[in-house]
Amino acid sequence: MDLQRIEDEALHLPKEERAQLIQRLVLSLESPSAEELRSDWLLEARRRAEELDNGSIQSVPGDDVMRKARALIG
Repeated sequence: MDLQRIEDEALHLPKEERAQLIQRLVLSLESPSAEELRSDWLLEARRRAEELDNGSIQSVPGDDVMRKARALIG
């Protein structure tokens, strides 16, 4: 199916369905690919490891984090 045919068919959809299609198409452009996500998380993990190694940040035990989070929402 070529682009012109898709466009023609999309323009014949009811208004609400066209709006849903537009939203899905825009979101598909904004969403990073799985590879981009893996790359971003790897860079973040390396950055955090470097900060821990050079002492610019200190680790916090997971139990402490969870206790503080529960206190904030509870």
